[in-house]
Amino acid sequence: MADQEPEHEGPQIPDVNDDDGEENEGPARPPPDEEDGGEEDEGIVGPAVPPPAKRRKVLEFEAQYLAALPCGSMYEKSYMHRDHVTHVVATASDFVITASADGHLKFWKKQGLGIEFVKLYRAHTGPVDGLSVSWDGTLCVSISRDQTVKVYDVASFDMIVMLKLPYIPGCVEWVFKKGEAQWRLAISDLDSPAIHVYDAASTNSEPITSLTTLHRAPVTAMRYNAAHDTVISTDSKGFLEYWSGSSYSHPTSGVTWSLKMDTGLFELAKAKTVARSLEVSRDGSQFVTMSTDRRVRIFSFATGKLKRVYDESAEAANELQRNGGEIFQLENIDFGRRMAVERELGHSDTAPPPAAIFDESGHFLLVPTLLGVKVINTTTNKVVRILGKVESGERFLRLALYQGAGAGAKRAKVRAPTQDMLDRMAAMRDPTLIACAYKKSRLYLFSTREPGEPSDPTTGRDVFNEKPALEDMVTGEGDNGSAVNVLPRGALMHTTRGDITLKLFPDECPKSIDNFTTHARNGYYDGVLFHRVIKGFMLQTGDPLGDGTGGESIWGGEFGDECHKALRHDRPGILSMANAGPNTNGSQFFITTVPTPWLDNKHTVFGRVVKGMDVVLLIEKCKTDKNDKPHEDVKILNIEVLETLDN
Repeated sequence: MADQEPEHEGPQIPDVNDDDGEENEGPARPPPDEEDGGEEDEGIVGPAVPPPAKRRKVLEFEAQYLAALPCGSMYEKSYMHRDHVTHVVATASDFVITASADGHLKFWKKQGLGIEFVKLYRAHTGPVDGLSVSWDGTLCVSISRDQTVKVYDVASFDMIVMLKLPYIPGCVEWVFKKGEAQWRLAISDLDSPAIHVYDAASTNSEPITSLTTLHRAPVTAMRYNAAHDTVISTDSKGFLEYWSGSSYSHPTSGVTWSLKMDTGLFELAKAKTVARSLEVSRDGSQFVTMSTDRRVRIFSFATGKLKRVYDESAEAANELQRNGGEIFQLENIDFGRRMAVERELGHSDTAPPPAAIFDESGHFLLVPTLLGVKVINTTTNKVVRILGKVESGERFLRLALYQGAGAGAKRAKVRAPTQDMLDRMAAMRDPTLIACAYKKSRLYLFSTREPGEPSDPTTGRDVFNEKPALEDMVTGEGDNGSAVNVLPRGALMHTTRGDITLKLFPDECPKSIDNFTTHARNGYYDGVLFHRVIKGFMLQTGDPLGDGTGGESIWGGEFGDECHKALRHDRPGILSMANAGPNTNGSQFFITTVPTPWLDNKHTVFGRVVKGMDVVLLIEKCKTDKNDKPHEDVKILNIEVLETLDN
């Protein structure tokens, strides 16, 4: 039998195979003078005059509009729910409301910087399937497959109405105008084409009217265009419909067509796709859908015609990865992992569908994609920035945008703002994008700021505002509780390239700290190589054999993982145990040089670099061979254990 290569320990990276595109075949075009068939101009020497350049569309005050949008490459903060977050909305009254798969609703109040938790409702016994806020931000409604409807007063965050339905609701939307006495609420039937309209202000649980012939299939999304008192709804056959929120007939305001054949409202049906989300711009002039074919379509409300199509399918992502600009490209490792998540998302029946939204000006579209949240200038048709591109552990799905919404309705009426006005408005608000992500129990906040460095390394941008579930709580094993208190809290690693100071976390990872510091005191790491160095990833060491196959714990053999929810691979300089699978920790460890969230819950984080990050980056730049081993040896001279650390 042939000898097998030893299995290497350490953080693993998915492989990606990219096929090169084929070159186009065919004859080249003839020179221009051969096409003309005329005689060459004689006596003219020099280059020909270039043809007049095509005028490109320009958005006036683009810089000021962008200043009113989040620009952080990473999310600044995240907050917890007890289960996967499925819905996020931001109101015109400065509130943020989130819902999760366990039927819970949370109210958050927008502060000068960030948000503050206000109230929790255990609203439904099943997952929240729909969440909607009225155009003025005063009312909120949630629906669930438990066949209940809950209505909340946003300003007082009180539940004021509860309805029990004889059917399972599919979609929900407020459909009343300013000043009307009725709080009309449109709710679709999940299993039929019917849409029922209720007056939430009354105690009558019977609908005001039922629209049973408008659609021929169950409704999948609907939104109210408050500027024109019109509801736009779409069904599982791909048909889009307009109907008045007050008369329930064809709208008369803002619509220039009477025959549907003159519009592009059949585009989804022709493409044999279904819109799972639909959003309307604040001024009511356009709306956007995201469909099961992973395409984003922008329609003009007045004409009903298709204006733009953006392809966010897997095929388009692969093409961008091969031939797109730098803004669209990822490391092959990261791209392969994200594509795997994308395939899983495509087969999920419980994940919330991605939803694109407009900013308050209507000039920019924010689209959640596998690259992050794209911000697209719809006038110039260009991606101007991507939020969260470096957040490889989160696939963002639903979005809500706060832009100082309390005064936004008045600003939207200004048709020709000056640059000075836009500068003042941007300075008065804290633009924040709130997002939920696939299989994540958190809401993520993007702002104009990057996450700051926390004073306590065990706390960071991910706020633990909920008690972790029992299955997520990992406790260190030991003879008694006092053992944790006597373990060292720091270490000074002397290397051939310089010194690295490490802060250790004995309270969360007592076994890992005991193993690491005992080995250090015994000289186990003295003279050990950094045997695996990958630029843009990590440095690995701790193997006395120097090839990644050796090393054992102080107890002999291997010991179990101590993954703690408060300690994540969320920044450069994380000190973590290397392993060859679950519960196979020995003596090897690594230090990250970038955030590596895909390693969370797979490798034990037991410390972080607090001084000497320049040394880490210096080692990272070493030239390596095909096995990622530096050509010139980089070694640990020794590790000095520190009982305390004042950092």
